[in-house]
Amino acid sequence: MSILVLNGGSSTIRFAIFGEGTPLVRRLSGRIERIGLSRPTLSVREGNGELRLSFEIDAPNEPVAARSLVKWFGEQKAFEGLQFVGHRVVYGAKHTQPAWVTTSLLDDLRAASVDDPAHLPGEIALIEAIHLRYPALKQLVCFDTAFHAEMPIVARQLAIPRRYWDSGVRRHGFHGISYAYLMEELLRLDHPAAATGKIILAHLGSGASLAAVRNGHSLDTSMGLTPASGLVMGSRSGDLDPGLPGLLARTENKTPLQFQKMIHNESGLLGLSGTSSDMRELLGIEASDVRAHEAIELFCYQARKWIGAFAAVLGGLDTLVFTGGIGENAPGIRARICDGLKFLGIELNPETNKLSAGTISKSDCAVTVRVIAADEEQMIARTVRRTADIRVSEIATVPPTRTIHT
Repeated sequence: MSILVLNGGSSTIRFAIFGEGTPLVRRLSGRIERIGLSRPTLSVREGNGELRLSFEIDAPNEPVAARSLVKWFGEQKAFEGLQFVGHRVVYGAKHTQPAWVTTSLLDDLRAASVDDPAHLPGEIALIEAIHLRYPALKQLVCFDTAFHAEMPIVARQLAIPRRYWDSGVRRHGFHGISYAYLMEELLRLDHPAAATGKIILAHLGSGASLAAVRNGHSLDTSMGLTPASGLVMGSRSGDLDPGLPGLLARTENKTPLQFQKMIHNESGLLGLSGTSSDMRELLGIEASDVRAHEAIELFCYQARKWIGAFAAVLGGLDTLVFTGGIGENAPGIRARICDGLKFLGIELNPETNKLSAGTISKSDCAVTVRVIAADEEQMIARTVRRTADIRVSEIATVPPTRTIHT
């Protein structure tokens, strides 16, 4: 089995090819970065991580980036003989399980684009670009919201008029593919709390969220209706006072579209620091820039607060897992988040934390704290393999699709 995985973001497309093995073997990986910005770049790495090539590519927007990438695929021997394609789609709307791409599914995703204009148009463009080049390939969509689909109603409801709940407005949660992967890794590592324990998963990167998991099921998560909610992130605001849009409309004549741009692209670490959305850069200037220091402190404070809240949701805590670019690679941030949580049983071992080892908690503390590298692409490939084993022969291919306008 040969599987291509596509993971599209608002300014980045990641991809990987997997072959048979346990776990599935990553043969190749790559990404397009800086979509819509100057000098967008396609870089490709071997399965062992060694850089194979890097060059500029035509990517002024997501649909063009998708077509450029798929055209490049068609020129490479590595992409011959593909059997399946798996996609990460951030927002699943009414879909709560992986789904094969059909005309009906694409119609559902187009209709849902009004709820997630930052992600869905680009993800749909990738699906369509693949179909136009490889019409016989079966494509499976994996939804980031699916992991949280069975959260208790109390964790999904918003305290607004009931008619909005009836029309589908609710807290969905995101980063679900990453969380599903972490849970499988805990099981693979024979971690005692993986199946029946009380676990907090912290996916900390440019997008950041936490999830409370008990007995293998999501009970709550910090992201809600949209990926801009919850924690402070790279350029996203996280939770805000609901009175803020009205205040800015009155005082600055800020329109809803301008407000959305602000909370998604101009806020978070970038807005607080006035310098950068990149935690590495902020850590480098923290000692001399009070704004960078305050941005980092707020990020750590909010993460610590969510851990305390989710420990209450779970009725205790057995395991805390860090993942994502910050969660995996910033020992100082992990230490600052966990500082003051001894009352929950969380104590880090300074030496193993500095090394970003698999287990970074002290051996005698009540809560095991782990670092696990995120691998959404591996999880999507696993899901494709499992789903393909069911009834591939009955999956309909997608007819030619209409143009997506973004």
